[in-house]
Amino acid sequence: MKNRVTGIGGFFFKSKDPDHIKTWYKTHLGIPVDNYGWSFWWKDKDGKDCMTQWSPFKEDTEYFSPSEKQFMMNFRVENLKELLEVLKSEGVTVIDKVEEYDYGKFGWILDPEGNKIELWEPVDKAFL
Repeated sequence: MKNRVTGIGGFFFKSKDPDHIKTWYKTHLGIPVDNYGWSFWWKDKDGKDCMTQWSPFKEDTEYFSPSEKQFMMNFRVENLKELLEVLKSEGVTVIDKVEEYDYGKFGWILDPEGNKIELWEPVDKAFL
C-alpha cells in the first residue's frame, strides 16, 4: 500500500462531565464547541478540504472497548478495507467490523499496549 495513514482524524477522550469540559475549553481556549466537540477544518497538500474531530466522551463510554484507556486516536486512511487486510496479515489485532456512514467508513485495531485506534476513510465533502 502506498499510503496507510494520511492524517489525524480525531482525538477522543473520556470525561467525568463532557458538557462541562467542552464549556471549559470554549471559555478558556476559545474552541467553538458543539454537541460533539469541535471539528477542525484544514486543507491537505493538494488543497482538499479535510476535517479532524476533537470530542470528549462520557467517562463510562463503551466506545473505546476493549481498550481500558482514557483516550482513543482516530487516523484518516485512504483505503480502509485494504489496509485492514494488510494489518491483519501483519499480525495486528483487527476488530472484525467495518461501519459505513455518509461521512465515511470506520474500522478499529489495537496497538501492542491495548490502545484502540479508529481508522477512518472519510468523505469530507459530506460535512461541507
